[in-house]
Amino acid sequence: MSFHLQISAAKNYFLGFATSGAILFSGLLYYNSKSPSAEPPTFEKVDYVNAEKITLAEFDPNELSADGWKNLGFTERQVATILKYKNVVGGNFSSKAQMKKCYAISEEKFAELDSFILLPETSASTYRNYSSGNHQNSRSYYANYSGNYKTFKKKELTIPGKFNPDNLSVNDFVQMGFTENQANSILKYKNYLGGSFQSKEKFKACYMISAENYRKMEPYLLLPEGSPAGSQISPEAKISRTEKAKISYQNFDPNTTDFDGWRKLGFSEKQAQVILNYRDRNLRGSFKNLEDIEKCFVISPEKFVEMKPFIALNPENIKNGSAKKYESNYTSDSKTASSESKTDFSKIDLNQITFKQLTEYGFDEKSAAMMLSYRKKLGGFVNKQQIIDTYDIDKELAQKLVATAKLDDSKVAKYTLADAPEEWLQNHPYFKYSADKIIYFRISNPNEKKIWKFIKVKPEYEARMRLYLKSE
Repeated sequence: MSFHLQISAAKNYFLGFATSGAILFSGLLYYNSKSPSAEPPTFEKVDYVNAEKITLAEFDPNELSADGWKNLGFTERQVATILKYKNVVGGNFSSKAQMKKCYAISEEKFAELDSFILLPETSASTYRNYSSGNHQNSRSYYANYSGNYKTFKKKELTIPGKFNPDNLSVNDFVQMGFTENQANSILKYKNYLGGSFQSKEKFKACYMISAENYRKMEPYLLLPEGSPAGSQISPEAKISRTEKAKISYQNFDPNTTDFDGWRKLGFSEKQAQVILNYRDRNLRGSFKNLEDIEKCFVISPEKFVEMKPFIALNPENIKNGSAKKYESNYTSDSKTASSESKTDFSKIDLNQITFKQLTEYGFDEKSAAMMLSYRKKLGGFVNKQQIIDTYDIDKELAQKLVATAKLDDSKVAKYTLADAPEEWLQNHPYFKYSADKIIYFRISNPNEKKIWKFIKVKPEYEARMRLYLKSE
C-alpha cells in the first residue's frame, strides 16, 4: 500500500512538472510572435560626406570603382548599394534614367551630378543587350546609336552627285550620311555666315565636317574655291530685306541705348546683348569714342558706316572720359586714333588666345575664364570641337570664333599609355578615370594594345583619349 502511494505521488509530480513546462514554452512562443522580428531594411536618406570638398568633373558611372563613388560624396553603405544595383541591371548603367532609379542616389544628389554623367538620357534596346552580355549586339549599338553622345563611329557618306550645300535641308544631309544633330549644326553654321557657305573654304571650316568627309565631298561641291574679296557676309545679313527696310535711323547715343534700342537698329537679340556686355563690362560702362563702337565684333564695317552719321556721343554720358577727348574724336568724317589696335582674330592661335582677347571678341569674363581653364586642364586644344564643348559658354559665339581663328596643336604634349607621367594621367580630364588601371597594368604589361584591352573603355572615350596619345 505504501509502495502504491509512492508511485502515485511521483506520477503526480511528473505530470505537474510537464504541465508547467508546457505552459512556459507556450508563453515563450506567444511572446516571440508578438515581439518585432528583425526590422525590414529602411532606405533612409543619408547625408553625403564632405559635400563641400567635392570637385565635380565629367565621369562614366560604369567605370567608377568603390573609391570613385566615395570621392563623389557617397557613404560606404550607399556605394555598396549602388554597385549592387548596377549588377542587378546587368553590370552597366545604360542611361541616366536607369541610374536615377537607384534608391541610394537622392533626387538632390542626382541633380547635382546630372550634367557631369557621361550617359545618354534614356537607354536604347541595343544597349540593354550589351549590358546583359550580348557583345555581338553591342557592335550595332556603337555603330548606330546617335543619342546624347557625339557619334565617333565614322559612317560612309553617300554623295548623289554635284550639289550646292546652300540648297540642302536637314533631311538632305541626313540622307547623305550625317546624323540629325550634325545636319542641324551644319545649317546653323550656314546661318552664322549669313545664309550661305560662300565658298569651299568656308564650308570646310565647319567643325561638323571632318577632313576625311570634306575630301570626299570636295569634288562635288558647287561652290567657289575661296570667298571673293569683300564678300564677307556680316551677321546683319541674317535680317531679311523687309526687316531692313523698317529700320529708320535717328540720332542716338550708344551709351544710353538699351536692349530694345539696339534691336530697333537691326541687331538680333544675341547681338544686342553682346553689344551691351561689351560696353558695360569691357569698356567699364560706356563707349569713349567711335573706334570703341567700331571694335565691337558684332558690328560689321558696313553696319558701322551705315550707323555712323547718326551716332551722337554725349560727353555727359561718357564715364571716366573728357569732353576734349570726345570732341577730338567725334566727327562724321574724321579718323579716330587709339593706342590699342583692333585684333585680327584670323591670325590668332586658339591655344595662345588670351583672356583679354576673348573678352574683346565678346565673351563675358566667366566664359573666357572657363575656356582658358579647360584649355589648361587639357594641356591645349587639339581640335576645335573641344572649344565648342567648353562648359557654360556662348556656343554660338564659340562657333564663330573657331570658324575665324586658327588652331596650332604642335606644342600640345602627347604620350603613349606606357610612358605617360602618372601625374598627367591622374589630372587629365580624358584619362583620370582610367589612370589607376593604366598605371597598375603597365608595370608588368607595357604593351600598348594589352593596356587598351585591360582598361576596357568605350569607343567614344578611346577616340577622345587618342587625341592626346602619340600615333603608334
